[in-house]
Amino acid sequence: MFVYRMGKESDALTEAKDTGISIWFFIGSQLLIYGLLIAGADLYYHGHPGTHEVVLKELRAGLWWGLFLFVLGVFYCWKFRPRRG
Repeated sequence: MFVYRMGKESDALTEAKDTGISIWFFIGSQLLIYGLLIAGADLYYHGHPGTHEVVLKELRAGLWWGLFLFVLGVFYCWKFRPRRG
């Protein structure tokens, strides 16, 4: 039978503070940058059409996807921002 006893080692693990930056902060910043690039590319190519017509281009999928990634990135950057103290 296994008996778990809290000792000095487990107390030290629970008292340790996490001083690192969360990986989700970096993922959020990457989503934010990708969202800006995708939305910016859609805005640019909407004003400068190519030689081939894109089917359903009036839906502006790049703009909506870019804005979604941007908002998700802002949320992750705000939620997991590095804090002092």
